[in-house]
Amino acid sequence: MGFRTDTSLPIARAMTSDDTTPLESIRTRIAKAADIADRRVSDVTLIAVSKTHPAEAITPLLEQGQRAFGENRVQEAAEKWPALRAAYPDVELHLIGQLQSNKAAEAVALFDCIHAVDRPSLVEALGKAMAAGDRRPDCFLQVNIGDEPQKGGCAIADLPALLEKARAAGLPIAGLMCLPPADIEPAPYFALLAKLARESGLTGLSMGMSDDFETAVTIGATHVRIGSALFGARGVAA
Repeated sequence: MGFRTDTSLPIARAMTSDDTTPLESIRTRIAKAADIADRRVSDVTLIAVSKTHPAEAITPLLEQGQRAFGENRVQEAAEKWPALRAAYPDVELHLIGQLQSNKAAEAVALFDCIHAVDRPSLVEALGKAMAAGDRRPDCFLQVNIGDEPQKGGCAIADLPALLEKARAAGLPIAGLMCLPPADIEPAPYFALLAKLARESGLTGLSMGMSDDFETAVTIGATHVRIGSALFGARGVAA
């Protein structure tokens, strides 16, 4: 997946002080961060996090060429995206929120990538859903990189076993995902995730959001998840 973009919506159409749109500004910042790390910007996928935002806020972004979008909930995505996908069939839909095992089949049918695979029961459910159908979305294993009890993700010590189980179940494992602790310098946590990925033979790194995506890109992020910097404050989910 390449670096995709666009700008839209009331927020995304607003111009910054130098007459660039928020999306254009983010693209430029990603490109600069990639250049600092001697990376190709095409190796970084910008995921526009559209969770809780209505279709009318997403359409302008689609019109500008943005194709990778992130949603938190299966039900919300199932209500919002079929019509949008009919108009824009090349959209890539990413599930970035926690997934209940009983929603695995729905997620496999709807999403192109699942970013928060974090436990054996979910691995089993996803494996069965993929075996029963013809869709095999890429998967990221979520690591609880800061060992925070309130967050999802497998413990670092449990990662090798989870990865082995996921591979045995036939899941296409693209890489690792994390959410670093808030209000703490994220670089050490991003670097740790990158190290774990290398040790696991994985190249994908889903890390970095609106406040820290540049740091993530310099450390090797292949997928950054940008919401508020594109859409403004989140709305209330229906």
